[in-house]
Amino acid sequence: MTKAATTANPGFKSGVRIVVAGDRGTGKSSLIVTAISETFPSSVPPVLPPTRMPDDFYPDRVPITIIDTSSKVEDASKVAEELKRADAVVLTYACDRPETLDRLSTFWLPELRQLEVKVPVIVVGCKLDLRDETQQVSLEQVMSPIMQQFREIETCIECSAFKHIQIPEVFYYAQKAVLHPTGPLFDQESQTLKPRCVRALKRIFILCDLDRDGALSDAELNEFQVKCFNAPLQPSEIIGVKKVVEEKLPGGGVSGMGVNDCGLTLTGFLFLHALFLEKGRLETTWTVLRKFGYNNDIKLSDELIPTFKLAPDQSVELTSEAVEYLRNIYELFDSDGDNNLRPAELEDIFSTAPESPWEEPPYKDAAEKTALGGLSANAFLSEWALMTLLDPSRAVENLIYIGYSGDPSAAVRLTRRRRLDRKKKQSDRNVFHCFVFGPKKSGKSALVNSFIGRPFYDSYAPTAEEIYAVNVVDLPGGIKKTLVLREIPDDGVKKLLSNKESLASCDIAVFVYDSSDQSSWKRATELLVEVAGHGEDTGYEVPCLIVAAKDDLNSFPMAIQESTRVSQDMGIEAPIPISSKMGDTNNVFRRIVTAAEHPHLSIPETEAGRTRKQYNRLVNRTLMFASVGAAVAIVGLAAYRVYAARKNSSG
Repeated sequence: MTKAATTANPGFKSGVRIVVAGDRGTGKSSLIVTAISETFPSSVPPVLPPTRMPDDFYPDRVPITIIDTSSKVEDASKVAEELKRADAVVLTYACDRPETLDRLSTFWLPELRQLEVKVPVIVVGCKLDLRDETQQVSLEQVMSPIMQQFREIETCIECSAFKHIQIPEVFYYAQKAVLHPTGPLFDQESQTLKPRCVRALKRIFILCDLDRDGALSDAELNEFQVKCFNAPLQPSEIIGVKKVVEEKLPGGGVSGMGVNDCGLTLTGFLFLHALFLEKGRLETTWTVLRKFGYNNDIKLSDELIPTFKLAPDQSVELTSEAVEYLRNIYELFDSDGDNNLRPAELEDIFSTAPESPWEEPPYKDAAEKTALGGLSANAFLSEWALMTLLDPSRAVENLIYIGYSGDPSAAVRLTRRRRLDRKKKQSDRNVFHCFVFGPKKSGKSALVNSFIGRPFYDSYAPTAEEIYAVNVVDLPGGIKKTLVLREIPDDGVKKLLSNKESLASCDIAVFVYDSSDQSSWKRATELLVEVAGHGEDTGYEVPCLIVAAKDDLNSFPMAIQESTRVSQDMGIEAPIPISSKMGDTNNVFRRIVTAAEHPHLSIPETEAGRTRKQYNRLVNRTLMFASVGAAVAIVGLAAYRVYAARKNSSG
């Protein structure tokens, strides 16, 4: 496990590369030269070399490199490469040539999309001094339709290199669009903060609300100000901030919307940031976000999230400390204490994360729901166990989002390698990963559904993709283990086994067949041999169990003899009969966990594997005899030499 180093300003770029493009004669080169030298050039070369602006040219003191581009058709591929490397693009048109403005929407902007250039675009009208004064049109009127069509346009500005009108502003806006982009924070159409921005600011507010009273007191506001901007607020400034909020969000008292008796509320905090953005002060909100570790995607910077280096047959689990923290979170948000975390309460838990991590597969509907459609404490912890197993970095990231303040790398543990577990004849894992194989219509989906309390359906729905189910399994002695079932569609087995390490993450495999259908049994045994052979070939052998589903139906002829023969030949348990329809699971989930706890048992042996073992034993025995024979010969030779030496000395 590698703990990432923290960074003072995550997401902040060390340099900005601005590419200037546009039609021939629109003033690209003159714009660049005038911005750098503050002098209008009498002549310029067709294309300027890369130009570096002084680091202190703008307040952010971030180096800017400006790339000029050719307008020649034969240089189009080179221009495309430069555009792909850009942090921001300045597109120019000539104010005295309307056709160059039209070319932005008919060629240049579609070209950027074609090239998949996803960076801020600044549209610049050059040669403002040459515009026909009889054709004066407002910039907003001209650009509004284009900006509606091409949302990637960050800013539009008109300038004149000849008269030095708004030249520095062009590259300032371009740099600002890179360092402090509007897109992730603010919806221009609705004039509101974007959801991910709101969620990040809510988390920051909660972190700064040290006394947990739902408001930032004057002292907490001051601490926040010092952390983000390295300067305290004067008492008069705090009063001024509150006054601005109260004017727009009146209320006061204990339940004031923006300001109450305790201080600035979350609503007021969010209002202030919306106000900053409306006034173009994006750098204020970005400074706050970056001080709290957010990157340009409004997610915690990668440097703050631990990464994990583990062997293919290792897994990652939550530590007891993290589990206890999650139990407390559950109790805190299960406000009525009914062991039923409703969807709204679950959303509230993740309201400080970029989005709820369980809204999409494989986590969506993977745990058992209560009768009221919520999650019990076991189901809540099971979802976390599943996320930690499949994506440990994401699990730790979301722990941080919901308020976990301990060492992130201490929230999880790496399990022992399963290969070592097999030698020790015992697994130390708390979470077991079970692959569920079986032919179509065998009943494997019904088995998986029964594990998380879903009702049985007579109608058949084929499994098109892998499905996960997770739940807590009670063992004798009050021991609890978490079992993850991963249903593998019959059509997906070949693809799965094409990967050498595909069974490395599997603690146990289950093979389900329809006990009334001989062809289902035949296919299940074929799958068993395929999986067992793959394990033997790769060294990732796994314990296996066979499940005879649909026990409520009559078994096919010779079923007992067939199953007994296969079980004995391969050295595994006889099939476990179950009936999902009748609700009789025959303790199958407890039996799965018990088998997984003993990874040296229930490992099937194929004919090829048995032959290979016999051959290896024969070779080893031959080598042993050869070694013993050689040792005897050497000892005999040594004894003869001793005898000969004594005989010579006595003679």
